[in-house]
Amino acid sequence: MVEFIASNPIDKTAPNWKTSVKMPPKLTFEPGRKYFWLLNTSEGPIKIRLMADVAPMHVSSTIYLTELGFYDQLKFHRVIPGFMAQGGDPLGTGMGGPAYKYAGEFSPSASHTRPGMLSMANAGPGTDGSQFFLTFKETPGLDNKHTVFGEVVQGLENLLKLEKYGSQGGATTKPLTIETAKILTN
Repeated sequence: MVEFIASNPIDKTAPNWKTSVKMPPKLTFEPGRKYFWLLNTSEGPIKIRLMADVAPMHVSSTIYLTELGFYDQLKFHRVIPGFMAQGGDPLGTGMGGPAYKYAGEFSPSASHTRPGMLSMANAGPGTDGSQFFLTFKETPGLDNKHTVFGEVVQGLENLLKLEKYGSQGGATTKPLTIETAKILTN
C-alpha cells in the first residue's frame, strides 16, 4: 500500500481531495496476521477487528483511506437508535465518497449477528466506497446487501454512547466525529 500511495500522490491542500481519491489495489494479507481499525471518536475509542479473510477489498480500501487520513475529522452523519451509526462521508451528507466504487463481498461466516458489527453502506450493488456503519443490535435483514467486514473488540460502550445522540430520522443532537483513525496489526 505504501508503494501505491507514493505512486499516486494526493494534493491534500485541495479543498475536496477526499472525493478525488483513486481506487487502491486489493492487498494480499498475511495468514494469521490480525488487522484492527482504531477510531478515536468524540465519544471515546472504538477498536474494530477487520475481517480481511472474508472481505479483502473492503479491508484494503479501509486501510488505504485510513493511511491517507481520509477518515480523520469526518462526522457520524446518520445515527439511528436501535439500528446503527453511519460515517465515512467526506461531504457529511450521506452522498459523498472517494472517486471509486466497488462490489460487495459476502460470506456466510460474516453477518449482522450482534451489536458492534462493521458494515459498508451503499446505494445498491456495486456502490460500496467509504461510508460504513456500526450496528447497535442484530440486523439480519442487512445480510447479503451490506458487506460485514469487521467487529468491535474494544469500546462497545463508546459506540453505544453515539446511539444516545441519534434520532429516528438519523440527525444527531450534537456533533459526533471520528477525530482520528488508525490501522493497527499484530
